[in-house]
Amino acid sequence: MYHSQLISFARLPSKSVARFRTLSKQWASILRSTDFTKLFLSRSSNRPRLLFAVERYKCNEWQFFSSPQSQNRYEKSAHLEFHSKFSGDVSHYICSYASGLLYFPAVHIVDTETIVICNPITGMYTGLPVIMKDRRSRGFLVFDPVDKRFKAFDTHFILTLGSGELKWREKNIPCPLYERCSSNQGICINGVLYYLAKTVLVETVFGLTFLIVRFDVSSEEFKFIDAARFNDRLKDPTRLSLVNYMGKLGVTDCKCVDAGGRRTVELCLWVLEDVEKLEWVKYVYTLPENEVLASCEFSVAGVTATGDIVLCMKYTCKPYYVFYFNPEKKTLQTVEIQGFGAKLEEVENRGEVFAYVDYVEDLSLNDAKQLKSSISHVKSLCPCCQKLVQPENIGEVV
Repeated sequence: MYHSQLISFARLPSKSVARFRTLSKQWASILRSTDFTKLFLSRSSNRPRLLFAVERYKCNEWQFFSSPQSQNRYEKSAHLEFHSKFSGDVSHYICSYASGLLYFPAVHIVDTETIVICNPITGMYTGLPVIMKDRRSRGFLVFDPVDKRFKAFDTHFILTLGSGELKWREKNIPCPLYERCSSNQGICINGVLYYLAKTVLVETVFGLTFLIVRFDVSSEEFKFIDAARFNDRLKDPTRLSLVNYMGKLGVTDCKCVDAGGRRTVELCLWVLEDVEKLEWVKYVYTLPENEVLASCEFSVAGVTATGDIVLCMKYTCKPYYVFYFNPEKKTLQTVEIQGFGAKLEEVENRGEVFAYVDYVEDLSLNDAKQLKSSISHVKSLCPCCQKLVQPENIGEVV
């Protein structure tokens, strides 16, 4: 009986699980058990989702959605599920994602700038102390697979969540003078964070070059990878995306090209095959002709566990599409994503989309004690009139 109950409940979405926990003590006991948490995670891993974080810059608003990730090349559409939203000016630096949580390095709430970590599914969050006054964070959230803890990382400052007092500690290391490329997201692969940076080479007199910073989350050791092969993108690094390519670091670059009189997309993929020897392998793919993809702004969301490279339209609109490119089969699947809502689909109210592949619902994250407050209660100032915005009705002022 107990096992059959576990199986039945594991088929529910996490929101339904949370609701059933409140209906009876018996169900709460079952749904909070270690056995159920493990079973739910296992089933969720078999049905990964795409997570969408949508920023409406002019309104200082973020909304979070998810949709089923395509596992069938014949799928033509998928419907979004809305999860949570909050208001606050977070436009200074790009957010980062780690194991189900989002990290906003500089959220301007009313008259205070705060580092925010939130669960986009439940809307629960916590704020972190600033590293030092008058210094904006440009950090990342990472997950330590050994100690099973999250860490916030910013240049040489580290904060461990769940260790008691939230306090930054500095790790002094010899390193070249570099600055993170704030327009590019990092990627965490098997407990190692990689992110793109620019450095000044002394021997070239103010000459800039790319490097990739490698940070082992468990040992907290740094390495620096020469990335000069990408220097032709120095003026526009936004085209470069770091991805997890089958457990190895990958770097993608996409551009529109003319192929036999037709406009199509060329995708370059560099894979770091040997991190010790710094051996890169480059692949160049000309994607199948697709009028929508060739005519819109898009970004690389990532690479799925099955090897599909996922491209998504950069801004919400109707219709909105996600594209799955399979490098082995050379196929391109187009999936319409429905459900952003009429307001976000209007050109004048559109939002910028940040998408993350292979999102898996994990109940242990939903129950995290460190995330104590609802992000829907965050208050901010209206960017136009500087009056206080009602958190539940963004756009109204008091």
